[in-house]
Amino acid sequence: MGASNSRECKCEVRIEHSLNQKEEEFVARRRKAVLQSLKKLQIYVDWDEVPNIALLGSGGGERAMVGFLGSLDQLDKADLLDCILYLSGVSGSTWCMASLYQESDWSTKLETVKDKIIQRLSGPGVNRTDAFAKLKKYYFERDFVDLTDFWAVIVITTFVKEINEHTLTDQWNQQSKDPFPIYTVIDKQSKHHNEGLYVFLSADPWFEISPYEAGYSLTGAFVETSSFGSKFENGCKIKDQPEIDMLYLQALCSSALSDEEEIWEHRKEISGFKPELDILSTAATHLKNIYGVYSKFIPHWFPLQFLLRLLSLPLKKGGVSNMISGLLSGTLRDMFPLLALTTSSESDPNQWIWGTNYNFLHNMKDERVPLALQEKETRDYIDAGLLLNSPYFSVLRKERNIDLIISLDFSDGDPFMTVKEAAEMCKKRNIPFPEVNIPEEDVKKPMDFYVFKGQNTPTVIHIPLFNMINCGDDIETWRKKYKTFQGPYSAEMITDLMEVAGKNITNNKNRLLEEIRVVTETKMYH
Repeated sequence: MGASNSRECKCEVRIEHSLNQKEEEFVARRRKAVLQSLKKLQIYVDWDEVPNIALLGSGGGERAMVGFLGSLDQLDKADLLDCILYLSGVSGSTWCMASLYQESDWSTKLETVKDKIIQRLSGPGVNRTDAFAKLKKYYFERDFVDLTDFWAVIVITTFVKEINEHTLTDQWNQQSKDPFPIYTVIDKQSKHHNEGLYVFLSADPWFEISPYEAGYSLTGAFVETSSFGSKFENGCKIKDQPEIDMLYLQALCSSALSDEEEIWEHRKEISGFKPELDILSTAATHLKNIYGVYSKFIPHWFPLQFLLRLLSLPLKKGGVSNMISGLLSGTLRDMFPLLALTTSSESDPNQWIWGTNYNFLHNMKDERVPLALQEKETRDYIDAGLLLNSPYFSVLRKERNIDLIISLDFSDGDPFMTVKEAAEMCKKRNIPFPEVNIPEEDVKKPMDFYVFKGQNTPTVIHIPLFNMINCGDDIETWRKKYKTFQGPYSAEMITDLMEVAGKNITNNKNRLLEEIRVVTETKMYH
């Protein structure tokens, strides 16, 4: 595109610390529903005193998906679901969100929608022929196809047991009575640009995808969601790409193996996932027929069996990257671009390539956008759980004016890591967040309800999934039964997990209601 055409092109990138106009309009409508819900709960307020409440779901694979569903079900039964303005998720929680928002106005008929989802999760998986046909569709429709596409059609379908080809725009056009959904990922280059510092002054890793816009939460740079992934130059769209569908979005949000350093850190847990990854090995036999690529250029185990080999080898730190680098010959890269395991002069040659999309901020020439976000024509978007396993930064945008955050934590390991890390990151960015102090004994024996408050900060309620109240002394037993890296759950496991997650809401209905009442009164008198 020449310079004259560039001047004629209307800029489609919005760089502002404000809400999208359509989101503002939705918030106004939703607040009316929240107002009516509060009245039913005998909390009487005026319009401008209605609290903005965000519900967060952390990552955790199918454990997070089922736990989030069980929690929402009990919030509905407790008449608290209609108090929620925003619903935001990371990784496995986004699987739950994608399933819910397939149904128009799902929050008005959650019992029916819940049963439908459970029936699907308990049923047979996706036909592999259909899965590979979907991979072929990705290959021919989009400029970039990489390991996220493989993850979508091979791994995500194994757990969610469907190929969801709706787009976020399509889904939202059916909704009018549900909380506003925000899906979260991170920018991989930005994550590594500041690795270990968590200061994020030169690049913004936090990326949100809502029904109206996709973009960088803290920078305040957005593009219409239907245009996310299209090719841009200085704010002008110069080449369309199809809007990403919900299957790909779920894979983007939950690409748990997209960071080689994380593979090293968690390889013991991931090794338990190997039986399910065995299905990946069958893909190579289909690729030759689908793409006409001769098998002599693709070792029968590569790259899908490669995951299995990687997980079973005794690696030293750094071995993952070295092994990847050694296996990627120039011939393989040239002959099989589908895998997109390519190197670039602009990136670390030892990186996995996941979540590659055109960068809508490319050459923006705008001082409000960090230079680090303008330089590359493409960016890689990956699982936000690889940086912070809860979507705090999507709802902490100042313009969303959140009064109360209810954080449902389905993470492995330290049940307080997400809220503690969020507090540390916010302190370094001067973002209002309450101080988080956890009794040392609670780390191994967590309770089921924590409240953190501060001066001129949102109130944060933190609810660990497995705790001393709903699990007693069997917390470790529950954790071992529901690991992140394991196969799809049986019908019995789903039922049991729904019940234990739901107890965290039913046991704390009055406390949740009281905190809603308190933030409402605080808003009234300030």
